[in-house]
Amino acid sequence: MPVTGMEMPSLEGATEWFNATGARAAAEAQGHPTLVHFWSVSCDTCEDDLKRLTAWREKYAELRVIAVHVPQSEADRDAEKVRDCITLRKMTEPCAVDNEHKLRAAFQLGEQDAPAYYLYDAGGRLFNFASGEQGLDTIGAALEKLFAGEAGGAATN
Repeated sequence: MPVTGMEMPSLEGATEWFNATGARAAAEAQGHPTLVHFWSVSCDTCEDDLKRLTAWREKYAELRVIAVHVPQSEADRDAEKVRDCITLRKMTEPCAVDNEHKLRAAFQLGEQDAPAYYLYDAGGRLFNFASGEQGLDTIGAALEKLFAGEAGGAATN
């Protein structure tokens, strides 16, 4: 289970990237609040959550978003299926495909299924973690708190 304050893990180990390289995603996250979301093509909740993620990217200009696709079944391991889903859902954020579960392990996701959300502050420290159907509500409140603190110059962690 991730612990608040832990540093954002490396993004190395993905089997494939869409919309950017892992190095570019990591570089763009440097110095910015970053939301890493784990999702799966077979997750209905994940699909429902994408509209809110898009709205947050528009609302919080400094927020960087990185997606990590974790397969929930053997059929989810098909990279073309993932690519098609990214296109269909109009996902513009960098998206790692984690077929070997290396990112899942690095982020200490454990055996939980998608969706899961990791919110990091501008210093790269975990500000909040949430998962499951209500995870986005928890992260939404944390985003408001994080950006209110950053706007006021206060430490958020």
